[in-house]
Amino acid sequence: MTTQIHATAERGNGWWVVTFSVDGTEFGTQAKRLDQINDMVADAASLMTGRPESDFIIDYEVTDARYVDLVNEYKIRAHEALEAEHEAASASRRAVAAMREDGLPLRDVASMMGISPQRVSQLAHA
Repeated sequence: MTTQIHATAERGNGWWVVTFSVDGTEFGTQAKRLDQINDMVADAASLMTGRPESDFIIDYEVTDARYVDLVNEYKIRAHEALEAEHEAASASRRAVAAMREDGLPLRDVASMMGISPQRVSQLAHA
């Protein structure tokens, strides 16, 4: 029988303090690094229940609000940067297409846009 375990991790005294429950009973363990949590929880759950580690499917979340907020801010900014990059790429293709359509030489387009003539050629064929 497979049991899903959802663990929570908080930073404390240089360790990740991890809490989880199995069959309604709370347990705890610790790990030095986040990438060790799944193994540590599986080991602790196995020791406490007498069941093999393979019986447990484990996921965890960090519950320290400061870290969660920092990571969420990073993810938001990274997503915004990716969107801006896509918009810039689209704008560069439109600019090249419009200027080339008006007959501007490739090198003039490159000079105005601050990119190489080779890049202008790539954008013109994108």
